Amino acid sequence: MSKDFDFKQYIKNNIIRLEVSHRGGGIEIDISDYLKLPGARMTAYQNYLGGGLLGAVSSDCNFTTKSQKLLDEVEKMASELKRYYHDLSNGEVSAYDEYSSDDFENIQNRPVSAY
Repeated sequence: MSKDFDFKQYIKNNIIRLEVSHRGGGIEIDISDYLKLPGARMTAYQNYLGGGLLGAVSSDCNFTTKSQKLLDEVEKMASELKRYYHDLSNGEVSAYDEYSSDDFENIQNRPVSAY
């Protein structure tokens, strides 16, 4: 990918499913064009920990690979997708919440799940 690749626009254009609430949720995108891998999908999701706190944003994909080049691209997209989802979950949806001002790095230090 070039340095000028617009991850945010790619994500917006390839959303399959999106659910954002103050109780967590997730986003699923099609990344088959990005990776040149038919049927490739990626998700980012966030669980509710309780007490008004959301956990760290996690990601997953529906394929495995041993190719380091492909793994590097997957990692870049996963990082961008997690930040994109954080921006959504930390925006209007949680504007009334006292924790909505937590930045991405702060939230990523939390556990993924309370269970």
